Amino acid sequence: MEQSFENKLSGIQLNYKIWLSDKDGKGILGDGKWKILKLIEEKGSIKAACDELGWTYRRTWGSLKKIETFFGFPLLEKHRGGNDGGTTKLTQEGKKFVMAFDRFHASVDSVIVKGFDTLIKDLKK
Repeated sequence: MEQSFENKLSGIQLNYKIWLSDKDGKGILGDGKWKILKLIEEKGSIKAACDELGWTYRRTWGSLKKIETFFGFPLLEKHRGGNDGGTTKLTQEGKKFVMAFDRFHASVDSVIVKGFDTLIKDLKK
């Protein structure tokens, strides 16, 4: 195999996204919404989580409401007002969903990384 091709292989990085769709292929929840849910729980605020990711509040709120509508339970618990402003946290169901997606992602990640490593080895033969 040509040396320059092997050099190129060492510069390849694996990138992928995981998302769940309904039976019609319409996206429900994926890596981005999983990430925003985790940030909302960490920051206690949808706005702070959106600001960190550079997302708009309105679009994010709409996306999260669609997930809640699809599954039929609230993911978020909002508390308005106070001197320091309101807070938003995940509901118990929301936390369960995020933790399950965490575990799912971890198991899939290891399989995908192993497959990628095999791909690179096969191409170097």
